Amino acid sequence: MDALKNLAGKFGGSSKSSSTPASGDKKAEGQDYADKGLSALQKKFGFKSNAATNEKITDAARGQYEKSTGKKVPEKFSN
Repeated sequence: MDALKNLAGKFGGSSKSSSTPASGDKKAEGQDYADKGLSALQKKFGFKSNAATNEKITDAARGQYEKSTGKKVPEKFSN
């Protein structure tokens, strides 16, 4: 969870994200909206994107959301 806070701090805590991958971005195939948004943020701010690491980060965030709210994440945001 600390890694997520550090990552959010680097991005200024902005909750805006783009769900549209850049054309020709082959890593975006098979990703859900959260993975695509994280990849877009990383690209925008110049971080190198690793699909496996992004999947772990978004899965952890999804798990924390479900644990704290008791609600399931909508299907479009979950793989």
